[in-house]
Amino acid sequence: MLNQQTKDTIKVTVPVLAEQGYDIIQRFYRRLFEAHPELKNVFNMAHQERGQQQEALARAVYAYGANIENPQALDTLLKGIAHKHASLGVQPEHYPIVGEHLLGAMKDVLGDAATDDIISAWAAAYGQLADTLMGMERELTDDRNSAPGGWKGWREFAVRRKQAESDIITSFYLEPVDGNPVVDFQPGQYIGIAVNVPDIGLQQIRQYSLSDSPNGKGYRISVKREAGNEAHPAGYVSNLLHNEVNEGDVVKLSAPYGTFFIDTTATTPLVLISGGVGLTPMISMLKKTLENPQRRVHFVHGARNSSVQAMRNRLKEAAAQHDNFHLTVFYNEPLASDEQGRDYDYAGLVDVKQIADAILADDADYYICGPVPFMRMQHDALMNLGVPEEKIHYEVFGPDLFAE
Repeated sequence: MLNQQTKDTIKVTVPVLAEQGYDIIQRFYRRLFEAHPELKNVFNMAHQERGQQQEALARAVYAYGANIENPQALDTLLKGIAHKHASLGVQPEHYPIVGEHLLGAMKDVLGDAATDDIISAWAAAYGQLADTLMGMERELTDDRNSAPGGWKGWREFAVRRKQAESDIITSFYLEPVDGNPVVDFQPGQYIGIAVNVPDIGLQQIRQYSLSDSPNGKGYRISVKREAGNEAHPAGYVSNLLHNEVNEGDVVKLSAPYGTFFIDTTATTPLVLISGGVGLTPMISMLKKTLENPQRRVHFVHGARNSSVQAMRNRLKEAAAQHDNFHLTVFYNEPLASDEQGRDYDYAGLVDVKQIADAILADDADYYICGPVPFMRMQHDALMNLGVPEEKIHYEVFGPDLFAE
């Protein structure tokens, strides 16, 4: 436990981190990769190039310092980090390395202002945080390893089927090379996939939502090709999967993890709101929910148009076959061939106010997945409609934190 003097020192320095945190984190990554270039195989180098990883870590460090007197306020954040670390294969020996270079970066950037007392306080705080995360991650990986069909670390899977779902989204059906069963997962969780990227000479790891319900034999992921533009480079892994990974090829997977999933035992109404490729965890949730004909589910999805909307025919078929399922689709750039009432229901971005009468229920749970601006918009709109915060759940991939 941290003593009060340490906590007070942390609190005093929090404003400094708010002002110079990004510079500290930039320096941290430079130091880390210079000393341990092998860790580039663990970190998302595309996010490094964009500065997203630096910004997210700076905000996380700031949040930790700001809540040093009330660490329970960070439970949700820390659980999410622990699941991501377990999926990435982060090891206990990585924590002292990160701590050394994080504290070194503070000294480099703050100079004389980084007194021995300040560095000692942050070293103690980091040690407590590291112990907490290592304990959570050990529990998660032990649980996955001991479950039927489970494993720890990486396991080889073969691509048994590759299917285009739209112009930009492709599904990969993955089965273990050893032919043994695979561990079940909660609808909404993800797996980590590790591939070698020749363009940068590194292994890269990405997490992708599982887009099918559990079957004990294999997994399905549905991947959007990240084409890139002047502001952001093309996705290393998504393009490699689309262009170079074919049926019969072998990739490495972590076991399923993630804190974004539905209660499969509940009978209360469920509202799924997705934008673009954010529909992938929702498909898994939907398939599992439809096993219970008594539970009402409303799927609200937004896409540019029919050319990029994945699994649209499957969704239509499910809506026609299940009385407890209702589908609402928004197209913000419909094609000339797209017909309102047939291909989509509303023109424009997803606007829950337009369909409030259909989706609002006192006991409903709302799940949101998509780009961060999309989720902020839907979250705020639901709040304005009177939906309690605790009934709104969301998934963020990548380094961005939902809250500023």
